[in-house]
Amino acid sequence: MSNRIYTIDIFRAITMLLMIFVNDFWSLNGIPDWLQHAGADQDFLGFSDIIFPCFLFIVGMSIPYAIRNRISKGDSHPKILFHILIRSVALLVMGFFTVNISDLNVAVSGLTREGYQMLMVTAFFLIWNVYPNADDWKKYLFAGMQLAGIALLLIMFFGFKGGKDGTESMTPQWWGILGLIGWTYLISAPIYLFARKRPWLLMGFWGLFTLLNIAEHAQWLKTPIPGGGAFQGFAFAGMAASLLLDRATSPEKRNKLPLFYIGAGLLLLIGGLVLRNFFIISKIQATPTWVFLCNAIAFGFLALIYFVVDLKGKSRWFDLIKPAGTSTLTCYLIPYVYYSLATYAFTLPVFLKTGIVGLGKSMVYALLIIGITALLGKVKVKLKI
Repeated sequence: MSNRIYTIDIFRAITMLLMIFVNDFWSLNGIPDWLQHAGADQDFLGFSDIIFPCFLFIVGMSIPYAIRNRISKGDSHPKILFHILIRSVALLVMGFFTVNISDLNVAVSGLTREGYQMLMVTAFFLIWNVYPNADDWKKYLFAGMQLAGIALLLIMFFGFKGGKDGTESMTPQWWGILGLIGWTYLISAPIYLFARKRPWLLMGFWGLFTLLNIAEHAQWLKTPIPGGGAFQGFAFAGMAASLLLDRATSPEKRNKLPLFYIGAGLLLLIGGLVLRNFFIISKIQATPTWVFLCNAIAFGFLALIYFVVDLKGKSRWFDLIKPAGTSTLTCYLIPYVYYSLATYAFTLPVFLKTGIVGLGKSMVYALLIIGITALLGKVKVKLKI
């Protein structure tokens, strides 16, 4: 793997580590407000509000390399578009199921939320696990396991009983984190495929999604895109970072690359501060101010990672969390199983869930999840879409 791709994997791994970390805050008490998500109408950027934008940024940064890799293997445009569609649908399906967990009526359905989560993740692994190549009877076994996973999801869908009286069916709602990633990828990846040879056009699309986001919050128009263009704004910022990375073809240019990233971050920071005069900082509302400030942070973070990994050669510092960058989807879904089992297995004492000690517990938990991901990888259990 080249340093460039490894830099992306490390960015993704750190982001995933922090996502698992902040997603465990619900179990804690007495932690600072600045670490948590801000309220929908609160003009504030909490640490937790930065993580998802950084993930979408790295999704955008990865798109050029993934598509170029497929083109180098001889894949046609229709085949690549079909692959993009399949990946997006998989993410949308997973997001659709995860977002309905909280609406399950336990009393009417006779199924606990923990049971629902266990069945859901089991189905996901059956369908999207990376099965080894086989030409014998195992091929039919693996196909049967995938069909069993699909059947399980269908049973869960048609048998779902939600709402206060248990009469409501599953609904997309806000699609969940995985669903939003799916929509972002479905819109952004095809644009890159057809505009990849025209960087100015890619940057034009970045500007277009930025304007759409501003226009929606200024109430000039209503876009049908989830997030009103905000999430594509993160993805195209990541593509811009990859374009700069591509141009660093000499040692001199590579040495200056972090400065370009910092410069881009400063420009976005200034833009975000200007926009704050018109829109609050809100992740829940996906405001333009939030987009600009988080993109500024993402560029600054990338500058630091590139400096440490590529210029200083310290990639081994991140070996412990590397599975979070290479088996990201597996890593994201394991907590659903962990929390479900932990509900029946043990209860931590209060002091381990409070203040600084609690934050330490959440970080240990995040590292444990990554460790489980690594172990699953060793036994050939890994999700890939």
